[in-house]
Parts: sequence; structure tokens; C-alpha cells
Amino acid sequence: MSTKVFRLRELDFLRGIAILLVLLNHQQLFKFTSTMGWIGVDLFFVLSGFLVSGLLFKEYIKFGTIDPWRFLIRRGFKIYPIYYLFYGLYLIPIFLKQQFDFVGFISEMFFVQNYVWGWGYAYKPSWSLAVEEHFYFCFSLLLFWGIKRRFIRLNKTDTFQNLSRMEYCVIGTMAVCTMLRLISNFQFPEENARNITMTHLRLDSLLAGVLVAYWYYFKKDWFQHFIISYKKRLLLLSLSLISFTPFIDHEHSFFAKTLGFLMLYMAFSILLSWFLVEEKINILLDKFLSKPVVDGISKIGFASYSIYIIHSFVNNSFSMVCVYWLKIEVSQPLTFLLTSVISIITGLLMTKYIEKYFLDIRDQHFPARNINSKI
Repeated sequence: MSTKVFRLRELDFLRGIAILLVLLNHQQLFKFTSTMGWIGVDLFFVLSGFLVSGLLFKEYIKFGTIDPWRFLIRRGFKIYPIYYLFYGLYLIPIFLKQQFDFVGFISEMFFVQNYVWGWGYAYKPSWSLAVEEHFYFCFSLLLFWGIKRRFIRLNKTDTFQNLSRMEYCVIGTMAVCTMLRLISNFQFPEENARNITMTHLRLDSLLAGVLVAYWYYFKKDWFQHFIISYKKRLLLLSLSLISFTPFIDHEHSFFAKTLGFLMLYMAFSILLSWFLVEEKINILLDKFLSKPVVDGISKIGFASYSIYIIHSFVNNSFSMVCVYWLKIEVSQPLTFLLTSVISIITGLLMTKYIEKYFLDIRDQHFPARNINSKI
């Protein structure tokens, strides 16, 4: 059985912007682009929180229940095949240098590298995948428990009055994350990587996406009216909240690692909300960037996961070939251009032939309950 899926071009465009920011962060084009490129991961977090919780919310709206196990299996088919199939590439230089660490390897196999290693071990950007994996399991299972125990009731309403238990839980957890981040960075400044990567310090970015999804699906009239009514002010606020990012190295900034993360997910939540409620968003994007550019970025966004998986290997391999084999020096702009093109093309092919193969198997054996859902 094949699941028919409708994609939202504008959300793929945001995914494309996110992965392009990641590429800018890991290969220098200009100094300010490398400095601010790290925010691509936070944009991914907000988008993931919205999209993943949205799948569960739509399932609840249609059936009155959710099936967390089917959801997790389906996420597994999306995440694990590409990850495990290409993980071995990152072990090659480690074996060549005889620097293999079993604990580091196991931590990445079970997605706990952000606690054991800080950054990833062999594949450094994998820490963000660990954060998302923890979110998938915790959110889906807790939501299932809350609905089953009738602790959480998901009811549609046209007003923002009387916050639901769902909203209290999400906002409360976000506040706790922010406090824990402040405490951890203040008391353990030497834990530089873990203060950026540990799930309990970064979960609020994903929960910001959950909050947007809740308002979008259960308080849609109020949500749309609010965003449209205050659109200009909200977009100006969003821009001001991210204005610090080209100038501050987040890895060594107490501000960026604490309040900076808070400001980022607020900014991206506003941007996402506008993209969701603005009926002419695709027309506006085409007008300001041109249709071919928007289509191209959206296609990149469609393959963003595969590009994210492969881009570090491409970067490392390019450096090794140029420096150690050919012994030539390539300018930073040309290096960025070549590695990005190779990563994007490879990611597109991985998505088309490998990811699709496993997703077809998934849809045949574990079809979504909510057929015809937009993702």
C-alpha cells in the first residue's frame, strides 16, 4: 500500500535554507556566514518539532488516538537506513589513523553521543540527530500516555483564553530547559560542547515547533488572525532576534549558548508561523527570489537529511584530496562551492534512490494512519 504524501513547498524552502546555513557553517565562504551558519540546526529543530508533532496531532484529530509505535517505526525507516549505511564512511579515517574508540562508536550507534562525547565521535554533526531522536521517543510516548490517561485533552478552540494542559506542559518544559541551560553554562563552563549539544538543554527549540503546531491545528482561527494582524511587527521582531548571529561565535559565548538559543527559536517560530498562515507565501517567495531559485532551494530542502548526513564526509574528503594527495591550495569560496555542489548532488541521489527505497518498504508494511497528510 502506497501512502500519498503532499509536500508543502514553502516548508521545503525553509529546510533548504537550514541546510544551506549548515553548509556555510562547515565551509567558510565569508567570515560572517561561517559565524552565523550554526543557526541552521536551530531552524531544523523548530521545523522538526512542528512537523513531527503535527503528524501526531493530525492523527489524533482524525482518530481520537495516536499510535506511537507505528509513528516511531515510520520515523525509523526515515532516519536509520541512511544514517547507518553511510556511517561507515566516517570510520575510514579513524581506522587509518588507528584512533578507533569503542565507546564513541557505540554512543553513535544508539544516539547518545551528545551526552557521552559532546559533539559526535566519528560524525561530529550527529549530535543534533541524537537530540531529535530523544524528542521523537519522549514526545510521542508522553503524548500517548497523556491522552490515554486523559491528562491531556486536545480540543479545538477559536480563542487563546484558558491555556490547555498541553500548552502548560510545553511552555513549562521550555522554561525549565532555559533555566537548566543557564545553570549548566554558569556552573560548568568547561563543558563547552555538552552545553550546546545535550538534549535537556536544547529540547526547547523543538518544543517551540510543537507549540506552533498546537496553535496551528487546535487554535487555528486565533492563530491566523494574530499572525496576520501583527505580521510586520512580528517579522521585524524575528529579524532583530537573529541579528546578533553574524557577529558572535556561539561556541565561546555564554550569551549565545543561553539566551541566544531562546532568541533563535522565538525568531524561527515567528518565521514558520508566517509561512504557515500567509496564503500568498509562494507567490511572495517567487517575486523576491524568482521561481527557479525557490524551486531549487525547495528541492535541496527535500533532500536536506541526506545532504546533512553526507556533507561532512565530502568536506573531509575534499580537504584530504587537495592537501595530502594533490598538494594544492584551493581558495575558500571555491572550496565552499565545490563541496556544497558535491554534497547537494550526492544528497539528492541518496534521497531519490536509497531513502525512497526504504520509505516505499515502510509505506507498504507500515502505512500511515493519516493518509494524504502534508509534511
